[in-house]
Amino acid sequence: MGRRPPAWCSNVHIQFILVRRLCKILIAVWGMLLCIMQTSKNSRVIGLQRLNFICGFALLGCAAAFHFAANSLAQEQTPPLLVMISVDGMRPDYITQADVHGAKVPNLRRFLKEGTYAEGVAGVVPTVTYPSHTTLVTGVWPAKHGILANTTFDPLQQNQGGWYWYAEDIRVPTLWDAAAAAGRTTASIQWPVTVGAHITWNIPEFWRASTPDDAKLLRAVSTRGLLEEAKAELGEYRGGIDTSAQGDVNRGQYTAWILEKKRPALLTLHLSSLDHIEHETGPFSPEDIAILETIDATIGKIRETAERVAPGRTYIAVVSDHGFVRTDAQLNLFPLFRDSKLITVNEKGKITDWKAIPWVTGGSAAIVLKDPGDAATLSQVREVLAKVASDPANGIDRILEAEDLHKRGGYPPASFFVGLKPGWKTGSTMDGPVLSKLKVGGTHGALPDLPDLRASFFLIGPGVPAGRSLGVIDMRDVAPTLARLAGLSLPSADGKVLLP
Repeated sequence: MGRRPPAWCSNVHIQFILVRRLCKILIAVWGMLLCIMQTSKNSRVIGLQRLNFICGFALLGCAAAFHFAANSLAQEQTPPLLVMISVDGMRPDYITQADVHGAKVPNLRRFLKEGTYAEGVAGVVPTVTYPSHTTLVTGVWPAKHGILANTTFDPLQQNQGGWYWYAEDIRVPTLWDAAAAAGRTTASIQWPVTVGAHITWNIPEFWRASTPDDAKLLRAVSTRGLLEEAKAELGEYRGGIDTSAQGDVNRGQYTAWILEKKRPALLTLHLSSLDHIEHETGPFSPEDIAILETIDATIGKIRETAERVAPGRTYIAVVSDHGFVRTDAQLNLFPLFRDSKLITVNEKGKITDWKAIPWVTGGSAAIVLKDPGDAATLSQVREVLAKVASDPANGIDRILEAEDLHKRGGYPPASFFVGLKPGWKTGSTMDGPVLSKLKVGGTHGALPDLPDLRASFFLIGPGVPAGRSLGVIDMRDVAPTLARLAGLSLPSADGKVLLP
């Protein structure tokens, strides 16, 4: 079955061809009349002059029509502008139930009335930022795209806290790749896993030492000259690990500038200040709402800019990577694994060897065996985990064995997955208690079927149904849906297209 034409194509091509052919016919007839007039006797000249005048007038009309059709064709052949804005950690009920939470978010509320939205997005395993953002641009689960967590697996702690920053680790095509294959330009601001990505105007999310030198590092990995050019008008870019509200405002300004000055066909933006404050205060705190209202204003300005530079052909998707749960307790598996001789440490508490170790991500932990075929260690770990899970007071929601975990597209190297109940987070220190009470905060990372961890999807643009709810969708559906609207090919996506 052939590919269906994109939503922004029309019949202007046919009109253009018909007008062009009619003009050729009239030009031929006019030329014949001129030749006849030159060889005809005077008695026939007056009649021929009248006919010649009529043909000339008709030709002028066709020329005007030709010009109009050509302009229309040029407009129709201009691809749409697709903007995807990720608000890290935004639960859909921040917007769908904004009045209940006292959130004044008029720009985001417009998406409910003027566009299509999901009641929730079932995310990936684990429900954390980097795997989720990669699924949003690929349409596949982490086991397939290769970004398995935020931080890389580093049992001996040799990678200095390194994250999955580098685009070369993505194993499947992205929306940026699809746009490039279609001959279109792309832009990205602060999107995860984009260092070294094939993006025309790229400012990746990247940091290392969290010192002023990180700004030099960011200039080195961004599109050459882009930050310097924008800085002349906007001031210093606030990237790296800056998760402040003002940092997001700054990135919104850079986004509008790139839309104005560079005119990309696809732009992705990651805003992170809401996620940061939710970790500090839990979801729906007054501090969260204040930051969300600032983000709403930023999104409103970006939408205004996008629709001005690409009138009638702008699609804007506002998404998130995961929801959030309130936390006040912690389960730390590391002391248990140390005491069970699964982890070996020296006198300074540094890991020197391991048989099995937790790979923690907020509200969950994948358990990785050094030798997955070590049956004795596998049995020992299963026994340790079962003992902890047997007491409901320890906060474990469920434990997945490797087969079930891998069916859900998470952690190919892991032998177990420990998902925690809402209210709990994982610890990562080698000493200290296994269980502890914490000040109220927030986290994510547990299994995506927990309703509080559902992500967001709001979409607006030409032909997008107004006021339509999609119910709960799969995060893998986002990329192929946006690709279809923009007329891009992304056959590697496993999700389905949500709109006709």
